[in-house]
Amino acid sequence: MDTGFIIEKFILVAVIFGISLVVAMYSTYAERKVAAYLQDRLGPDRAGPFGILQPLADGVKMFMKEEIIPTSSNKWLFIIGPGLALLCACIGTAVIPWGSPMEIGGKMVPLQVADINVGVLYIFGVVSLGVYGVMIGGWASNNKYSLLSAIRAASQNISYEIAMGLSIIALLLMTNTLSLKTIVEQQHGLNWNVWYQPLGFLIFMVCSFAETNRAPFDLPECETELIGGYHTEYSSMKLGFYLFAEYINMFVSSAVMATLYFGGYNYPGMDSMAVWLGPTWAPLFGTAIFFGKIVFFIFFFMWVRWTIPRFRYDQLMNLGWKGLIPLAIANIIITGVVIAIIEKF
Repeated sequence: MDTGFIIEKFILVAVIFGISLVVAMYSTYAERKVAAYLQDRLGPDRAGPFGILQPLADGVKMFMKEEIIPTSSNKWLFIIGPGLALLCACIGTAVIPWGSPMEIGGKMVPLQVADINVGVLYIFGVVSLGVYGVMIGGWASNNKYSLLSAIRAASQNISYEIAMGLSIIALLLMTNTLSLKTIVEQQHGLNWNVWYQPLGFLIFMVCSFAETNRAPFDLPECETELIGGYHTEYSSMKLGFYLFAEYINMFVSSAVMATLYFGGYNYPGMDSMAVWLGPTWAPLFGTAIFFGKIVFFIFFFMWVRWTIPRFRYDQLMNLGWKGLIPLAIANIIITGVVIAIIEKF
């Protein structure tokens, strides 16, 4: 295998991994600032200008706190749980196209780690594996509250993965591909899929809230009933891994929504911009546009958290099974009928 190719991919993986961790770190800061704004407070303002160094202070605190492993827990699974949760959160970034190919030294370099023809299935597989980190952590803690929370998380993820998968089927009927790169290329300019699949996008977005355990679907961490949820017994950086995994999952979910429904790195006037900026800087500008869309969705996740109250668990399951799944099936039927009519006439 070409050594240059390996170095190129290694650098891209390192950059994406670093960006994911930085985004997760400063999402904690943004969360507290957004909450403060919505509640007419200041939020963090002591550690650095405007509290900008607060995430670093939190990170140091996590590393310095006492490391506790309950004597009655399964030690190795207790350690593996948060690591698995963080790993599954990070590897979802591998198939996301972050920008169009960029010219470096006369060579076109794709801004995507792996362009596999089943990228959508890969994302769903990673999402499915992510719940194992929560399940293992909850079970290995040997705590009834943690176990109940892990069971909640598993049933919630399974329920909403079905609706999420069905919402994607209607999109795949339109695009005829499972490759995320091809789906993005079909949305050139302003030809975004959200104009054709508004219901599918709405279902996918609601399911993303449930898959990432974000309010109003944060039942696995329901403090009023389950203390701290599946990570009640965790401390120090193992707790930090779980918190990081949630924010990285939010980042990846935002990237996937922007990729599938909002054109990814596509934007109006991109052809004129490509001529003006050239083959090196134009892709970077498209990547900046893509990250702008991701930041908007992350803000939306936070906005909803501090606006809408938490569901009861029966309401959560009713919405998934009796609301979203029938809607997703209806969307598939409508999409199929419309495509058949267009192809006929």
